[in-house]
Amino acid sequence: MAIERNTIAFLETGSGKTLIAVMLLRAFADAVRKPSDSIAVFLVPTVVLVTQQARVIETHTDLKVGQFYGEMGVDFWSADTWKQQLQLYEVFVMTPQILVDNLRHRFFKLEKIKLLIFDECHHARGRHPYALIMTEFYHRQLESNPAHLPRIFGMTASLIKSKVSDNRSDYSKQIMEIESLMNAKVYTVSSESILAQYIPFSTPKIELYKHEDMPSKLFSCLCDHLESLKLMHLKKLPELMLDSSAEDSARKKIKKLHGTFLFCLTELGVWLAAKAAEYLSRKENDSFFWGEREHSEKIVRQFSLDVFKIFSKYLPAERCIGEDLHADTVSGLLSSKVHCLIMSLLNYRMVHNLRCIVFVERVITAIVLQSLLQEIQELSWLGTKYMAGNQSGLQSQTRKEQMRIVDTFQDGTAKIIVATQILEEGLDVQSCNLVVRFDQAMNVCSFIQSRGRARMRGSEYLLIIKSGDSTTLSKVTSYLSSGYTMREESLRQASLPCKPLENEIYDEEFYRVETTGAKVTLSSSVSLLYFYCSRLPSDGYFKPVPRFVMTKESNICELHLPKSCPVQTLVVEGKAGKLKQIACLEALKKLHQIGALSDFLLPAFDVDMEDGTQEIDSETYKTEQSDYFPGELVDSWSSFCSLGLYHCYTIRLNQHFNYETSFNDILLVVKSDLGVGPLSYSFNLEADRGSVTVDVKYCGPVHFNREQVLMAMKFQVSALNVLIHHDFVKFQDTMKHLHKTPSCMDVAYLLLPLVGGKVDWHCIKSSAFSISMAQGQYQKHCFCTNGAVKPIQSIDGAVCRCMLQNSVVYTPHNGKFYCINGMLNHCNGDSSLVLNDGEVLTYKKYYKTRHGIDLKWSCESLLRGRHLFAVRNFLTSRPILKKEEFSSAGVELPPELCKIILSPVSIGTLYSFSFLPSIMHRIEALVLAVKLKWVIQLDQCVKKDYVQVTKILEAITTKKCQEEFSLESLETLGDSFLKYAASQHLFKSYEHHHQGILTAMRERLISNASLCQFGCRRNLTGFIRTEKFDYKKWIIPGDCLSFHEQNQTSCSTQTNIYNRGIRNIKSKVVADSVEALIGAYLSSGGEPAAFHFLKWLGLAIDFRKEMVVEKPILSRLERFINLKDLQVLLKYTFNDPSLLVEALTHGSYQVQDIPKCYQRLEFLGDAVLDLLITVYLYNKYPGATPGLITDLRSASVNNDCYAHAATKAGLNKHILHASSELHKQMTFYLNNFSQSFSGSSYGWEAGVALPKVLADVIESISGAIYIDSKFDKGIVWESIRPLLEPIVTPETMEQNPVRELSELCSKKAYNLSFSKACEHGQASLTATVEANGVVYEATSKGTDKKTAKKLAARELLKTLKTAIPGL
Repeated sequence: MAIERNTIAFLETGSGKTLIAVMLLRAFADAVRKPSDSIAVFLVPTVVLVTQQARVIETHTDLKVGQFYGEMGVDFWSADTWKQQLQLYEVFVMTPQILVDNLRHRFFKLEKIKLLIFDECHHARGRHPYALIMTEFYHRQLESNPAHLPRIFGMTASLIKSKVSDNRSDYSKQIMEIESLMNAKVYTVSSESILAQYIPFSTPKIELYKHEDMPSKLFSCLCDHLESLKLMHLKKLPELMLDSSAEDSARKKIKKLHGTFLFCLTELGVWLAAKAAEYLSRKENDSFFWGEREHSEKIVRQFSLDVFKIFSKYLPAERCIGEDLHADTVSGLLSSKVHCLIMSLLNYRMVHNLRCIVFVERVITAIVLQSLLQEIQELSWLGTKYMAGNQSGLQSQTRKEQMRIVDTFQDGTAKIIVATQILEEGLDVQSCNLVVRFDQAMNVCSFIQSRGRARMRGSEYLLIIKSGDSTTLSKVTSYLSSGYTMREESLRQASLPCKPLENEIYDEEFYRVETTGAKVTLSSSVSLLYFYCSRLPSDGYFKPVPRFVMTKESNICELHLPKSCPVQTLVVEGKAGKLKQIACLEALKKLHQIGALSDFLLPAFDVDMEDGTQEIDSETYKTEQSDYFPGELVDSWSSFCSLGLYHCYTIRLNQHFNYETSFNDILLVVKSDLGVGPLSYSFNLEADRGSVTVDVKYCGPVHFNREQVLMAMKFQVSALNVLIHHDFVKFQDTMKHLHKTPSCMDVAYLLLPLVGGKVDWHCIKSSAFSISMAQGQYQKHCFCTNGAVKPIQSIDGAVCRCMLQNSVVYTPHNGKFYCINGMLNHCNGDSSLVLNDGEVLTYKKYYKTRHGIDLKWSCESLLRGRHLFAVRNFLTSRPILKKEEFSSAGVELPPELCKIILSPVSIGTLYSFSFLPSIMHRIEALVLAVKLKWVIQLDQCVKKDYVQVTKILEAITTKKCQEEFSLESLETLGDSFLKYAASQHLFKSYEHHHQGILTAMRERLISNASLCQFGCRRNLTGFIRTEKFDYKKWIIPGDCLSFHEQNQTSCSTQTNIYNRGIRNIKSKVVADSVEALIGAYLSSGGEPAAFHFLKWLGLAIDFRKEMVVEKPILSRLERFINLKDLQVLLKYTFNDPSLLVEALTHGSYQVQDIPKCYQRLEFLGDAVLDLLITVYLYNKYPGATPGLITDLRSASVNNDCYAHAATKAGLNKHILHASSELHKQMTFYLNNFSQSFSGSSYGWEAGVALPKVLADVIESISGAIYIDSKFDKGIVWESIRPLLEPIVTPETMEQNPVRELSELCSKKAYNLSFSKACEHGQASLTATVEANGVVYEATSKGTDKKTAKKLAARELLKTLKTAIPGL
């Protein structure tokens, strides 16, 4: 039946309605199974039921089921988010308001829903979301396109929800109404007896109790105390200087609590009233209160605590509650009704597998009854829990907690649940065998639903009723017969068709967006407008809401929207009862037409920008990126040797320390001009003894023949291989391959030693030893002309002395290399050697004892040598060693133990070559920067040479490289400029968008993800330097083994750039480098260069576009501000003073004559001021370390600094606002802290809530001057800078204590942790450090979590420095 037509299944709880729904889902499975774009929707009235029904569907079908409820934040989901859900799921289990909203915004289309299930469909009345789905959407489409409507299936155990009389016509009318609304017929069984054969029904029982009043004297006394406490706390409220809304809220809470305590006294007794007061005095909130915001909550809790203290005085101390129930009842500790409940539960406590639900009306009743039942000894073992909804504000059970309670009830851990109506509907608790109605059902539906919770066979439905209460007894009788009546009336009408819905119910005015189909009706317009206003920017001092001025006589409504709204005022006419709705609908139309509402009729916080910029999905970015290498340094050696003409650069090393060995100059020979330019390039290296300056200078073209090139290549491979690796086996392998001239692409350039400005070919030929040795043709002759020189014995035989002089030798006995720089003619193997321990023995005996070597030529003079120089990363700074820390490098070596590797080669050349890997790594990076500069094609109005290559190099060098410079300072500068450029572009282009939208658009436009995308599109990733130089991985030019250990280079998409491999780069590193490049162009070429770089990058930010500013017409400005004094203070005369009025107008100042508040100007001024301060700091401290500019900017560009500046200048006197909370905070700040701070931290040190509005006006005034001066930032700086003085300096800047503490703990390996806590509603933060087995702690409170953390860290630092000497 339900497959073919719309159906309402009217059956008792547990009779299989959900099973029918599952069977229907199976029947429609083919229609909704992916890749179909159709879906099924299963609606449930409460959040608790979402998970339960989703589990059932997942268990009994193979469909993909999604769960949706308000706590998931679905109210703020975009169309794209819902589109993803529609692609993922086939069945949507959700609460009905979500579907209403999705249909209104056109995220869901009714024609795409194949099956629509309404659980507990009796709620489909009035303005309930169930009814709205049918009236706003289903019935409208029923007339126009009925073929594409979903199949409707409703489920209920009671067709009647509201109160009805005993008259059958009332039942008939309500059944007919729900059938018409649902466009479905009710189907049920003919009699309850049929169902009774298959499912159990609980047996109703009535438990009467005799009501006894509390002793009148006690009751009167407690009531008087309650009233006195209420009046006392209400009197205290004005003293707190709360915001009017907060004070009003606190007043209402106190009065409500007074009523609650009075109810507890009357209905439950003194003991439970005291328990209620105790609970409410210590109840924790899920959200912590920071600073002053907890005052209203605190006084409410204090009221509860005072009530608890009073009530506690009347509780007996000599016995526990429940020990003598009769005495407790007579004395008023427990009411007669509570006494009856306890006695009833005592009678049932031994029932096998007892599962009992006690239904109560109020949440506080559920809470205190749980405490009572846990306190009474005979019932405590039953593990009583309570459950209640989240509407009351008295408790905060999460959905997971509620499901956990149900699970404990199912498994028997908890045998009793005291619950409000949350457990009445739908929740499947099949093990329940006893339901007790402590408070009676409000209507027939509540009665039937609660009775249906008792699902076990032999279960009972116990009603606790006051003896003599005939009205309640009559209702119970009516409720018991209602099921029979509803069934009879349903069957009687079964053959009648559904009546059409009355037109006025669904045929109301609406506004529809043509492009999407989203719509808003007259009745939904008010809530949507309030929702739009709630999403407007606000600062906590006012709530953006619409204001309505009604003129009933003429049926006119004047609607005033918040000042941040592009539509300010609307006047409409209409019917008196619908004026508000008409005004809201008209406002929504206008908001959509100007773009403030999207085409889905939601606040437009994700506006599509005209340049089409889309934010990249961070998940799509691949961290594996290319590693570029300059093509000028790449060639095949066969080709390189044949060039003939080469470009040469001299490399001169200047040491700034005293050392016995001096550097020799080096000649860099490359195939083409590196593009560095005719001027020299200098940089510093850091050696152990001090710094070394490297000067690289182009010296023109030079001719070399093929033999010279090959000889030079072999020399540099030999020398560098020995210096870098100190590995003889590796050296031999390399030498074996040098006789070949590889034709593959390789790193190809020459590094030639110079002597007196000329190439030292004599030294270059020294590699002949290495090559002949590798080929087994050891060279024993020399070029010495003096034939009388006596040869000397080496490990490979007799050689001329001149061959050992200025040579590199290898000693196999210890596997080391040495530089030989002379002969010790008066020292041989028989000479004495003094060891470190003072022992004296001959060299001959030493080598025998230590190495087991017998010297055969002990009479030969020893060689004077030194350990070979160590190649290091000289680009990284290192501490300079003191003189006494240098180890002796000199050694004496017997010639017969030495194998000649290179000869002749001077120590100066070897010393210079040990620095070459670091030098060439820097030159390679510099050439890559040159390549990047030429890849970036700027507009002709900016010269390419105008941007310094060194700035480009700095911008592509990350902090991880650990060199003397990094991109951090330029990144800070570029970030500020990018923020400024984007802000002024958006401010110009989107005049109707408020600060919130502009901020969201800016974040999307210049987010790290977007900048990474732009960088990837321009292939910037390959240029970025991300790793510390590792000289062991450096490729020696000509070393085939060295090259092939790396990835062979291949041509990239860029001209003459090679990709030497893949490395991992995080997306943020790419974004940082993009910002640093912006900073490089800004610092070198000014704003035109920076803007053109942005254009090349793909950021379509037009800095030439003229800014059109809507100027509000203000008459008599002197009514609002003291223009003369303000212009004197600002040292600026406004051409358009209305801009200054706007800059000083807070959103709470709802005066019609001033149409705008300062938020848009604040947005612009924030960016302008940020850039001005950053540029000032960057230019003032040109030699600052990379991180210093960032720290100085953070210390200068913040709300605390701006607010303090505004206060010193007295701008607080000129702010136009109407917020009592803002007035209170400014007064408190001015009276206590305005003159007490200096330095960069200002407000946070005292933990005071520094009003952000004070900071906002500094920014908004900056924006106003910027616009009024025709965008002259210099004028803005001249006006605002005096207000900001003194600007923080490196000397006055204080390090963030959290950062200082973290760095200290990291350095000393201390354990650091932070934890938060909440006591009496106020939050605090504790910093804990475990140092040397001792735990140190500091706890602080603040205006917010960030401030509290700083305060705690500062106190803990003081403690640590006092307790641990030397920190």
